[in-house]
Amino acid sequence: MAKETFLTPINVIISSLSITGMSCANCAARIEKDLARREGVQSAVVNFVLAELTVSHDPATISEEQIIGFVEELGYGVIRPEPDGELTFGVQGLHCASCVNTLEKKLLENPAITTAVVNLAAETGFVRFDPQQLGLADIFSIVHSAGYNPVELHGVETAHDDDLRSQRNWFLFSLLASLPIMFTMGLHSNRAAMQFNLLLATAVQFSAGLIFYRGAWSALKNRSTNMDVLVALGTSAAYFYSLAAYFGLLGPHHEVFFETSVMLIAFIRLGKYLEARARGKASEALKKLLHLQADKARLVTENGEKEVPSSVIRVGDVVLVRAGDIIPVDGEVIKGGGAVDESMVTGESLPVLKKPGDSVSGATVSSNGVMQIRATRIGEATLLAQIIRMVRDAQGDKAPIQRFADAVSSWFVPLVILLSAATFVIWYAVLSRDFLTAFRFAITVLVIACPCAMGLATPTAIMVGSGIALGHGILVKRGSALETISRVQVLMLDKTGTLTRGTPEMTDLVPVARSVDPAKLLECLATAEAYSTHPLAQAAIAAARNAGIEPGRADGFEERGGIGITCRYGDFQLAVGNERLMAELGITLAPLAKKRAELTAAGKSLVYVAAGNTLVGIAAFADTLKPGSAQAVAELRRMGITTCMITGDHADVAAIVAKQVGVDTFEAEVMPDRKLEVVKEYQNRNIIVGMVGDGINDAPALAQADIGIAIGGGTDVAKETGDIVLMRSDLMDAVRSISIGRATLAKVKQNLFWALFYNILGIPVAAGMLSGYGISLKPEYAGLAMAFSSVSVVLNSLLLKRIEKSI
Repeated sequence: MAKETFLTPINVIISSLSITGMSCANCAARIEKDLARREGVQSAVVNFVLAELTVSHDPATISEEQIIGFVEELGYGVIRPEPDGELTFGVQGLHCASCVNTLEKKLLENPAITTAVVNLAAETGFVRFDPQQLGLADIFSIVHSAGYNPVELHGVETAHDDDLRSQRNWFLFSLLASLPIMFTMGLHSNRAAMQFNLLLATAVQFSAGLIFYRGAWSALKNRSTNMDVLVALGTSAAYFYSLAAYFGLLGPHHEVFFETSVMLIAFIRLGKYLEARARGKASEALKKLLHLQADKARLVTENGEKEVPSSVIRVGDVVLVRAGDIIPVDGEVIKGGGAVDESMVTGESLPVLKKPGDSVSGATVSSNGVMQIRATRIGEATLLAQIIRMVRDAQGDKAPIQRFADAVSSWFVPLVILLSAATFVIWYAVLSRDFLTAFRFAITVLVIACPCAMGLATPTAIMVGSGIALGHGILVKRGSALETISRVQVLMLDKTGTLTRGTPEMTDLVPVARSVDPAKLLECLATAEAYSTHPLAQAAIAAARNAGIEPGRADGFEERGGIGITCRYGDFQLAVGNERLMAELGITLAPLAKKRAELTAAGKSLVYVAAGNTLVGIAAFADTLKPGSAQAVAELRRMGITTCMITGDHADVAAIVAKQVGVDTFEAEVMPDRKLEVVKEYQNRNIIVGMVGDGINDAPALAQADIGIAIGGGTDVAKETGDIVLMRSDLMDAVRSISIGRATLAKVKQNLFWALFYNILGIPVAAGMLSGYGISLKPEYAGLAMAFSSVSVVLNSLLLKRIEKSI
């Protein structure tokens, strides 16, 4: 983030600086405390998450350079000017939530990395770092030293396919190796059969099972624990006990059970394979976006057209697009035209007609026609690139509810190891059962416990939820927004552009008498307004053209500042304007007094048309409601959400619109800063507030609200303030956002419940607490249950897709 400086009304400036090297909130507090005591500093606030320092100071007493010096003296860096310093990359080898915690901790140990977020479901990592100290190779080296395999983002999909293939192959290998052992496990007296089983078990243990040893070693080396530790302990205990028994080191008549370790590894490998497949389904929305990018483009040159890779297109180049082609870049149509399928951008299934002067987005598809397009944005600046980046950011964002799963997973594995040890001690020492029974119960406890399911509960649901939203033209910029929007109690609705179209339209044309031809009246109105840029004048001309009427030729135009226009048209002197113009010209409004009162009461803007000294008609204009606004407000109220319209318009106009649309309450004549205060007033009453707006003046309120929804995102969504961007100007999409958010949060809660319920139920059964009732588990089947608990969580998240039919 580049440094920004803002002047305040008094002799104090506010400087915003990006800080590096902070490892925790205590670092932020240390900077604030040091700067606050400096003379000339009014206030100092550090945002640890954004790594940003905001200082209000008197430049005459303390300069910005001095502030930077003080920060650097504390041991932190200040970037000036700041490069992006952000990197998203793929991570292979993540198995459970403990792996996430391990990698994040390892990354944050480097002082040049200020933010590290690892997404288990997407198998990606995100870091915010100081590029002056670290590069791509350095970050990848840190990830590798933690025991994981980093891959560049463009290779993530290929890497995922390779990983899926590897998981499948290792499962098949371990399954095939386990079958002979299962068929011969009763032949303990057959030396040849036992030797064969030993060879197969050893091969599986240190090939298909090697990944668990590597993961466990990496975790323990970094002073943490994860699922690999449990699996490695469980399989090793079974294998090495059987090995010792086979060679007679435990004395005669000790049972050999190589099938336990082999089947454990086979079942867990099966679970990991199915989990990887399910994860791929969860991230389908992002994969579809990546596949939308055009590989080739037809570049128009002086020598004709030639096919080139789309990556070589530069701003200003002209490309030719034919029917069926994917448009390679964002641009402007300069020649030709045709229908373009923009469903990727807006979720709207109907193609949109494009003509010269219209803008188009890369990755949309030309349905028909031929057009030449001048490139205006390429590469990372295109709309598709922005959307892909935001979807990745959203899916990598941690929802507040995820903190619970993170907290549980941090102590879960050590607790399970203690429970396993306690299980062995109780069965062997307290209950005086034989060693093998106690030993098997202890192994079963180790392998049935599953921290993975809790780690996957939130991110998989968010991935599916944000993907569903994207398919409806709803861009979720932060994954945590789906949780927040589900809890919204009050939704603030900007009037202009959100509930209404945002531009005036002519709603009524009233001739003074039947003898006045409405078409002729409209022609006179359009003729007088032909050269005016006033919004009402443009609306009048648009209404005439829609009726097939073109403005006539007039002369003697005189624009009366703010009150209307007079001109000469044929044999008449025309006057078009408001009441003040009519009063100045001595034209009575009495013939249409009743109609005038009705239209005024409806909150409409009136334009009077006079010919000579006689009133001939009235034109009424209004910013009309969007077709779906009233339905959207009704749906919001049905969902139990209080709606409040907020507008800068006069109270009488606001009251009429509020009644038409059906909101619970409204505030009129509100300035932009007052919108911000209204949001704060609700928040001070502990009410969760959402704000829907489309204008620049809504930006402060959108940022302040618990959830900001920008409507009509256009082609530069990165500039939109808000947590959610509605690509279409349809308020029903705000309703859909809330429905998706509620469904996503419900699915997260279901996932967490089942993950906890599985462990709470499974561990006692594994420990043999129900063996008196004939209910117990073999270790290999406990491993299968553990593997399928993760799969069930991912599959449950995928069931979210069923809500698409209802929204």
